[in-house]
Amino acid sequence: MDIKRMRKLAARYRIADGKGFRLKDHDPSDTAWLDLDKDAAKALLQDGIDLLKRQQDMLYAQDRWSVLCIFQAMDAAGKDGAIKHVFSGVNPQGVRVVSFKAPGPIERDHDFLWRHIRALPARGEIGIHNRSWYEEVLVARVHPEILAAQALPAEVRSKRIWEERLQDIAGTERYLARQGTVILKFFLHVGREEQRRRFLSRIDEPEKNWKFTMADIEERAFWDDYQTAYEKAIRATAAPHAPWYVVPADNKWFTRLVVGAALGTALDALKLHYPELSPEARARLLEARRTLDGGGDAQRAGDA
Repeated sequence: MDIKRMRKLAARYRIADGKGFRLKDHDPSDTAWLDLDKDAAKALLQDGIDLLKRQQDMLYAQDRWSVLCIFQAMDAAGKDGAIKHVFSGVNPQGVRVVSFKAPGPIERDHDFLWRHIRALPARGEIGIHNRSWYEEVLVARVHPEILAAQALPAEVRSKRIWEERLQDIAGTERYLARQGTVILKFFLHVGREEQRRRFLSRIDEPEKNWKFTMADIEERAFWDDYQTAYEKAIRATAAPHAPWYVVPADNKWFTRLVVGAALGTALDALKLHYPELSPEARARLLEARRTLDGGGDAQRAGDA
C-alpha cells in the first residue's frame, strides 16, 4: 500500500475533534473498501512494516521527534497481536513497549499520571503503551472501588473528578505535543458478539487457555458502561495534535492495516531524513577515507 492509500485509510478512522462523537456510529466489522484474502492482507501489511522500518531508522538517527502510541480496547480486541505484527520489523533499540497492569502500592501513592510519565519515549524513540493513563477514566470510572483505593484527599474527590482527569490528560498530551512528541491513540473497537466468539476460542483451544480468566466474563457484564466511558474519553481528548483512531477490530487483519497506515501516515508527515553533515564534518569524512584507502591506519598501528 502506497502512502497515498495509507493516508486515505487512516483518515477514515481518525477522530481529531471529539465534539458530537458517538461510538455507535462506528462499525467494528468495517473493512472500508478492502476485500482481501489472507495472503493479500499479509502482503499489504508487509508493505507497511517495510515502510515503518525505514521511517524508524530515520527517526532514531535524526533524534528530534518522539512517538507515543497508546492502545486501548475491551478484552480480546487484539491489542497484543496488533503491536506484535505492526512493529515486527522495527529495531528494538529504538522502541519501548510498556504494558500497564493494575497499579501497585507505590504507584497508588503518586498521582495517576506518574507511572505513565516515567515511561514516555525519549527523542528518536517510539513508545508503545499497552493500556495507559486512560485506564483512570475507564476502569476506575466503571469500578468506583478502584478510585476509593487510591486514598485521595476527600477535598479533591469532587463530583467532577472524571471531567477533571480528562482535562488533565488532554493538557498533558497538549504539552507533550508542544515538546515534539507525536501522539497516536488507538481504540480497537471490537463488537460484543466478536468478543464472545474470541472468549469461546480461548476456552476451546488448549493453546489459548492461558489467555482466559473469569475476570473476562465479569468485565463483560459492564459492556455498556465501558462503551459510555470510552465515548466520553474520546469526546474530551480527541484533538489534531493527539487524535484518536477508532479502529474496527472484528477482523484482525484489517485492524493491523489501519494501525500501520495511521503510523506510517503520521511519520511521513514529519518529513524525516538522515542528519546532514556540515562541510567541516564532510571534510573529516574524506580525510578518514583517504587514510583508510591508503592503509595509513595500519601503518600507524605497526609503528606502535
